[in-house]
Amino acid sequence: MAKRLGLRGKSTLTLLLACLIALIPALLIGWQAVEEVRRHFASAYAEQYTLLQMQRIVAPVSRELALSRRFAGSVVTREWLRDPADPQRRERFMTEAEGYRQQFGSNAYFVIDDATGDYYFGDAPPNGDLAPSYRLSPDTPGDSWYFDTMSSTSTYNINVNVDQTLEQAMIWINVKVRDNGETLGLAGGGIELGQFLNRFIRDSAPGLTPMIIDSRGALQAHPDQTRIALSSGSSPLEAENGQRLQSLVPPEQREGLRSAMHDAMRRPGHIIALDVELEGEPRLLSVGYIPELQWFLVTALDLQAAPVLDSRWFWPLVAGLGLVLALLMAVFAYATDRLILSPLGRLQLSAKAIAAGDYATRLPTGRSDEIGALSRAFSDMADQVADHTQRLEEKVRQRTRDLEQANEEMRRARRQVDASLEYASIIQRAILPSRQLDHHLADRHAVVWRPRDQVGGDFYVFRATEQGYLMGVIDCAGHGVPGSLMTMLARAIVDHAILLVGPHDPAAILAEMDRQNRATLHRDTLPRSIATNMDAALVWVDPRRDHLTFAGAKLALYASDGERLEVYPGGKRALGHKRPEPFLNQTLPLRRGWTYTLCTDGFLDQAGGEHGFGFGNRRFEAMIVHHARVELAAQAAAFEAELDDYRGEHPQRDDITLLCFRFDPPPTTERQTGAPAAS
Repeated sequence: MAKRLGLRGKSTLTLLLACLIALIPALLIGWQAVEEVRRHFASAYAEQYTLLQMQRIVAPVSRELALSRRFAGSVVTREWLRDPADPQRRERFMTEAEGYRQQFGSNAYFVIDDATGDYYFGDAPPNGDLAPSYRLSPDTPGDSWYFDTMSSTSTYNINVNVDQTLEQAMIWINVKVRDNGETLGLAGGGIELGQFLNRFIRDSAPGLTPMIIDSRGALQAHPDQTRIALSSGSSPLEAENGQRLQSLVPPEQREGLRSAMHDAMRRPGHIIALDVELEGEPRLLSVGYIPELQWFLVTALDLQAAPVLDSRWFWPLVAGLGLVLALLMAVFAYATDRLILSPLGRLQLSAKAIAAGDYATRLPTGRSDEIGALSRAFSDMADQVADHTQRLEEKVRQRTRDLEQANEEMRRARRQVDASLEYASIIQRAILPSRQLDHHLADRHAVVWRPRDQVGGDFYVFRATEQGYLMGVIDCAGHGVPGSLMTMLARAIVDHAILLVGPHDPAAILAEMDRQNRATLHRDTLPRSIATNMDAALVWVDPRRDHLTFAGAKLALYASDGERLEVYPGGKRALGHKRPEPFLNQTLPLRRGWTYTLCTDGFLDQAGGEHGFGFGNRRFEAMIVHHARVELAAQAAAFEAELDDYRGEHPQRDDITLLCFRFDPPPTTERQTGAPAAS
């Protein structure tokens, strides 16, 4: 898809991507700014709403408080409470109380005679004699509010209460009636709670929840009437009963709420704002204090629900941004085509012409901008390419002739090397005693000889006498031509050692070979990178006496009848090792029908298998036991097949030589005539 777009599409797409990338942080910053503006206006909105509600609350309650104070401080009220039974005082009180009743917002008043506990309630014009509605008693739990109020030091309190007797839910203004320091009773008026809530609470703006609390946090007004702390002005409240504002916020935020209430109390007329979780929901609280009533007006604002900002401007703004972006991309695409793509198209045509071999095509170079500089540079490059091409073609022709001549010389040298290696292989095979083995042992022996290269450093030896046979394998250091040259030297050393000590003592032969190796090669004068060591294993077989003698240098002799396996290790050091070691003969019984095997380490070290590990002693020994009773020629073929199967795709690592032999019980006639024990 990227190829089909072309430079115009790619540049436009790049511009769009850049705009989108730049738009992401811009939107984040803009959203943060909108949220800050929204919060600012929300705070101001909540503050102004709280101040307005405070004024709406102060006016009616202050009026009721002033009327209640005048009513409680009236001389007529005090005289009547001194002697409630006096008809004249009662008549004057009823007349004056009727005037106050008509002025109270609830059209009702109450008076309590502290001496008798009689509770007088007037909510209608007097009709006959004034009689108490009921009598308060300290033993009645519902009347405890009065006795708690009278025992307090304040001269008045404002209390939300449900009078169970009168079945009225009221905001009461309770003012003590005192005369010359003596408390005569309690008097005042009230505001009907339902009207109050409709005016100040339920008539609230969307997203706003107004509440009225006293100095202890008790809810005096709340849209949910079950939250209102009835008789809170005269009775204690439980901490977590849901009727205190503190119980609606988490414990860790209550100290902040207390501080806000304290600050609002110290600065009446100011609004204190704080963020809280109100019943698990985030809210912005605005707290204001009304000193006349000793109340707090608290407004809880839900920033998500409050209509602070109008969202109708959002989609026009998005459409405007999209239009600006589309216009910007169109202008950018046109400018890119006019200023860049068209000149590049002409440059592309010239490049194709030069690629086709037409160097005469030229571009207009009159422009002074980067495109003009590119055109001039391209024209200069075309001239240089034409010149370099001509020179290069001449050099290629010359180098081709030189390369053909060098290849011919290499082919001649390769033919000479191959012929030399073939001749060396013929010579090396000539020193191997394969004919002697076939003549004396026939099918009682088998040989696996596999040099890694055309020639190698392994060979085997055989010497027959009237008393028996000397057989062995020798592994010289190195491969290829160096290894084959070492075999020539080793063969001469072996022959000379046998001539000196005889064929019947393998340990003495190895010792003489070690001495001649050190005397001939002078290891101390050779570089360290040249190895002259040899591994060897020699066996002298005496068929007449049915025993054999084995000696080895790092190579072992294996014997098996197909069920058992016996391994006779050789010495731990090779011939020519820097630390010489004596070689010892091991005289063993010749077991007729057993297969004896000598092998160089190339077979054991051959890499193969899944992980490229060596063939290994355990696998080699199991192979010998498995094929011990097979004819020797078939046994050698099985050894090679199993090695090739294990090797797989891995190259041959070292030269491999394996010699195995077996002596069957000879016929009775042959034993009596004394023929050599090759049968």
